[in-house]
Amino acid sequence: MIMLKPDYAFEREHGAPQVRICGIDEAGRGPLAGPVVAAAVILDMENCPDGLDDSKKLDEAKREALFAELSTRAEIGVGIANIDEIEDLNILWATMLAMSRACAALENPPAFALIDGNRVPKLDCPARAIIGGDARVLSISAASIVAKVTRDRIMNELAAAHPGYGWETNRGYGTPEHLDALNRLGVTPHHRKSFAPIRNMLSPAIPE
Repeated sequence: MIMLKPDYAFEREHGAPQVRICGIDEAGRGPLAGPVVAAAVILDMENCPDGLDDSKKLDEAKREALFAELSTRAEIGVGIANIDEIEDLNILWATMLAMSRACAALENPPAFALIDGNRVPKLDCPARAIIGGDARVLSISAASIVAKVTRDRIMNELAAAHPGYGWETNRGYGTPEHLDALNRLGVTPHHRKSFAPIRNMLSPAIPE
């Protein structure tokens, strides 16, 4: 089986490198705790790190190394939607908000954006959604790495402040370790109370 790697074809299709094209992706839609983080990245193909790929295909050491390279060799914007925004808007629209903030955080605005997924957030530039873009589009792969590393670091800080939940390893996902800790230690302010496991814990069903 041939494993395809992301390339720069979509960026070129929309005019890169003459036109400023950013890739946008997020990390943290599925966890039970923590914020959702998005990143927008504009690559310089004359100074692009080797090995960019969907962050889920890379181990932590590789992601960290690529993050460090991207920090000095690409234009990066990061956007975060916090726990209150996730609860108020729902996770989909909080994700769209984080993506909009990431694009707006770029020092110089892009002319066009390539978005991972099937929905385009509200941006100040035209955009295109690409399903599976983090594994197909080089700038989206870069954004996936930046978003993932940024969120992992946030979860490390939250783990230090709230020990016992294993956030330094499970990153807030509903692992058995995390669910067990919820039963023992209770719900923190960083848990997403609208998500079913937390909601059910706070409002258990009344037996018939």
